[in-house]
Amino acid sequence: MQLTAQACLPHDGTSGALAARVWRPDVDGPSIVALRGDDVIDITHIFATMRDLCEAPDPASALKEANGERIGSLAELFGNTPPDTRNPARPWLLAPVDLQVIKAAGVTFAVSMLERVIEEKARGNPAAAATIRQEIVALVGDDLSKLKPGSSQAMALKKVLIAQGAWSQYLEVGIGPDAEIFTKAPPMAAVGTGSDAGLHPSSSWNNPEPELVLAVNSRGQIVAATLGNDVNLRDVEGRSALLLGKAKDNNASATIGPCLRFFDPTFSLDDVRQTTISLTVVGEDGFTLEGFSSMSQISRDPIDLVGQMMGPHHQYPDGAMLFLGCMFAPVKDRDAVGGGFTHKEGDIVTISAPKLGTLVNRMKRTDRCPPWTFGNSHLMRNLAKRGLL
Repeated sequence: MQLTAQACLPHDGTSGALAARVWRPDVDGPSIVALRGDDVIDITHIFATMRDLCEAPDPASALKEANGERIGSLAELFGNTPPDTRNPARPWLLAPVDLQVIKAAGVTFAVSMLERVIEEKARGNPAAAATIRQEIVALVGDDLSKLKPGSSQAMALKKVLIAQGAWSQYLEVGIGPDAEIFTKAPPMAAVGTGSDAGLHPSSSWNNPEPELVLAVNSRGQIVAATLGNDVNLRDVEGRSALLLGKAKDNNASATIGPCLRFFDPTFSLDDVRQTTISLTVVGEDGFTLEGFSSMSQISRDPIDLVGQMMGPHHQYPDGAMLFLGCMFAPVKDRDAVGGGFTHKEGDIVTISAPKLGTLVNRMKRTDRCPPWTFGNSHLMRNLAKRGLL
């Protein structure tokens, strides 16, 4: 796996307000950096954490005005990030989040909603999924994108499905008034672009979920966006929705990056709403998979999802990162007819969007990915030692 700045940055390069996190071996800890032109500028003496930058009254302007130490070029930073070829004495990219809790919204697209119903009814058996998929589509159709969750039309459909014995907990959060919002990973647990992403070895039916991720400050304001992979164990969640934690929160199973793009005249929430996210999976066995997720087809607006995540009943003083869900559910057979898609170790997953850049990860077993050892307490001690608190 190789990374280049040209391939990983947004199509308009560093014209937007881009911030990232890097590991600096010389200080044995992470730094917040601004990406400008070909330069990587350490601004940690102004914003000790990405959380602090997100809390600024105008993060994009504050980022553009911040001065700091140049610690290298973009080419050097991206090139040194993949673990197999990394020089441990030079900086490398991390996930661009730190103290924010990592949340996710599920079943926000009609297509993914139907796939969740299929998972539930297949009880984790991919061989049964194709037949069940045909039955579900015949009953409810495959285009519910115009159905507003919680509306009178949605509630009427709910009554029909219940009468026919076809109601599901996934349909409840898909077309009901309440969104599914869950904790994907604790703060500091995400991995960034170029890192290995984790698959629990107990799973034999799993897939990537290419998603747009919002950065939300403690006041509930959406200030930036990036890309993410909400790695999903379909067989585990399909056995029971109560196993969602095991299906979602595992070592290295949340990937976010490559950087945060803050809202400014070059990038806005309307750009988020119109983003198309592309996915490519390339396996060591020669298998390839391509797909996309179009935010224009989401059933719930990002503002609605953020409002359901945070408000009078849920506060996040350090802000939150919110995965917005995915319309892409791979059904292409990989090994056997009717067996569908599942990951294999060594798969290279590439997730990209024109204004957000490219997130690249290699899939490995969770116990073969580097263990998560640097948490909130380690960050605080490191910043204090550096005189930044």
